[in-house]
Amino acid sequence: MFEPVLLRNMDVPDGHLLATYEAGGGYQALAKALREHTPDEIVDLVKQSNLRGRGGAGFPTGMKWSFVPKRAGKPKYLCCNADEGEPGTFKDRIIMERDPHQLIEGMAISAYAIGAETAYVYIRGEYVLAIRRLEQAIAEAHAKGYLGTRILGSDFSFVVHIHCGAGAYICGEETAMLDSLEGKRAQPRLKPPFPAVEGLYASPTAINNVETLACVPHILARGPDWFRGIGPDKSPGPKLYCLSGQVRKPGLYELPMGIPLRELVEDHAGGPPPGRKIKAVIPGGVSAPLIPECGLDVGMDFDSLAAAGSMLGSAGVIVIDDSTCMVKVATRIIEFFHHESCGKCTPCREGLNWVVKVLRRVEAGQGAPGDLEQLEALCKGIFGNSFCALGDGAAMGLKAALAHFEHEFVAHIEEQRCPFH
Repeated sequence: MFEPVLLRNMDVPDGHLLATYEAGGGYQALAKALREHTPDEIVDLVKQSNLRGRGGAGFPTGMKWSFVPKRAGKPKYLCCNADEGEPGTFKDRIIMERDPHQLIEGMAISAYAIGAETAYVYIRGEYVLAIRRLEQAIAEAHAKGYLGTRILGSDFSFVVHIHCGAGAYICGEETAMLDSLEGKRAQPRLKPPFPAVEGLYASPTAINNVETLACVPHILARGPDWFRGIGPDKSPGPKLYCLSGQVRKPGLYELPMGIPLRELVEDHAGGPPPGRKIKAVIPGGVSAPLIPECGLDVGMDFDSLAAAGSMLGSAGVIVIDDSTCMVKVATRIIEFFHHESCGKCTPCREGLNWVVKVLRRVEAGQGAPGDLEQLEALCKGIFGNSFCALGDGAAMGLKAALAHFEHEFVAHIEEQRCPFH
């Protein structure tokens, strides 16, 4: 029987307060790390756990930390990416609102591991309650000696700052987030150099997602073998899944990594509304290509979804039932990406502009022969040619909709109307 790890304090009264967190063993992992382990040993423990980043890319966390040079001659930074701009995603917000000390402890251990004394939480400005809770938690942690100078009597000093974003989706891309932190217009940077070598203020920087950092205290407390024992070998650990869309029990679910998508949607979330059938599911936020109903037996982990032609992404699971027009879904998603494009590169800026024009025409019943071929050609021009993954995500999602539901696009063009109206 799986027991919640990251969400264990969600229903505890005053779970966001330090006293509640300490009563459940909070900050003991930090004390253990400072007392019993060197920074290199912490990195090795996280490597052994095979923790992979929960922000979307799934890169091994311990390996990312090991890229930060030990003798840089510059300050090192830890950045927590709490922007969470992917539609259908709300896992990080819940952690910050209801158990912020779990994140702060994870950040402190992570900073100790890479040798950083300063961290920034880049959080979207709309998360007002999460910001207030984090500010309160940081003040409590400072007052109790979990943050500040010579933490718990050690030689380790560490402070956390909060930086509120202004709602730009592109700031979820790690180098665009760094530009925003530095007061610049948020646009992706050319890599290499990678942030681990030259990140914030041209200094070595580790960037991790909220959920990723929240896993770290549990790995220290229970050991890497315990973590690896949950879910598949290559993508282990507990995982937060955000369920939304046309489903009976939407919400945030914590379950083992690798759970079948069908079990997640039908058993845990109750399936579609009465009288409806599932048409498709977007498994990882709108950047992830949708999966038709016949493919829902895939495991919800990085490798299984990649083999199925999609991706885990942010695990924002959006359920679509048979009452929904897939042309409308595709149009709304591409409109979002077109609106949020930073405009730096031509394939994304101009390509998505043309895709939106064609899709709006098709959706309105004004499509013409050759429109689908034009959409395919535009996707080919965007995918693999844009400066960052925003353009790729938009193109992959549209290509999946065209591949699995071409008949709906054809019906819009031939009938000059939406069959679902």
